[in-house]
Amino acid sequence: MQAYINSIGVISPQQTHDGSFLTHPLVNEPTLTMNCVDPVYKEYINAMALRRMSHVVKMGLAASAICMRQLPDVSPEGVIVGTGLACLSDLEKFTRLVEEYGEQSLPPIPFINSAHNTVAGQIAMHNKITGYNITYCHSFLSFESALRDTLLCLSEGMQNVLVGGLDERTVDNFNIYDLKGYWRKEPVCNLDLYKGSYPGTLNGEGSAFFIMSNQQRKEAMACLRGVHTLLLENSSIADVERELTKFLEAQAIQREDIDLFILGRNGSSTYDSLYCQLEASLPSDAYVAYYKHLCGEYMSSSSFALWIAANVLHRQTLPEALTFRAGTRSAFNRVLIYNQSRNKEHAFILVERV
Repeated sequence: MQAYINSIGVISPQQTHDGSFLTHPLVNEPTLTMNCVDPVYKEYINAMALRRMSHVVKMGLAASAICMRQLPDVSPEGVIVGTGLACLSDLEKFTRLVEEYGEQSLPPIPFINSAHNTVAGQIAMHNKITGYNITYCHSFLSFESALRDTLLCLSEGMQNVLVGGLDERTVDNFNIYDLKGYWRKEPVCNLDLYKGSYPGTLNGEGSAFFIMSNQQRKEAMACLRGVHTLLLENSSIADVERELTKFLEAQAIQREDIDLFILGRNGSSTYDSLYCQLEASLPSDAYVAYYKHLCGEYMSSSSFALWIAANVLHRQTLPEALTFRAGTRSAFNRVLIYNQSRNKEHAFILVERV
């Protein structure tokens, strides 16, 4: 089963909410974190409701609204969200209240808002979508799980599905993961993220939503052909190569048929070796792109990569800010996204031109 990407809405650390495609990428400011460039939220969300929403709920509602406004005649039959940490700021607020109130007479709202399915529920309520609604919380494979469910739903008769991936960054979460050595210790210019050999990467966030359909519309940007995931502790390049070959064979194509490989390399010397080894075996005339210097590392960052893939296929151009190995292909017909976390969670997403 395949799915046509007919509409996209993205809020990210880049100027993406206006529909532009990295015309003026923000890549030069030395930083440890990458915060979203927020739109004017009251243009998408009722001002009274907006006051009570956390940042991640605002991002989810606004990105989905941007997506749905592009297809005003389409009413999705389901909402599927992939998120690793979901409403993290609300959860942190609730745990602080547990300590403050001594576990007695706690206000219920922070607890209710901290649930992982809060964003999917809010999207459904605001848009009166009464059908299928589910949230996947599978760490770094959350968005891929949402995509696989989307393909299943469309194969079983749904016409249109609103699917998205989102995660927010918070100070507390940054500090906790910093103790584990996840982040760079010194501010780094985004473009320099992949230079040298340093542990840690940049902390990011983002929200990307897509209307996917089983029928191609004139607005279609790309076609999602398939998704493949692997969960294996201490996996090697041999494991990655085997799974990639298996995935491509299932799609009846070869590695040479891919025009652009988008790799989730994050600049950390601890775990980037798999990307470097795989890159060495890719067709020499194909393009290779990285993207986490533009959005940072977060559990659903592959949703940002899918936005890139769809735009490259639709516009037939690859921005210089993404290109790390220029190829010689005359057109972009197929794009493969590969992302992995800690040599354990691996995901492949295949996207085609329409």
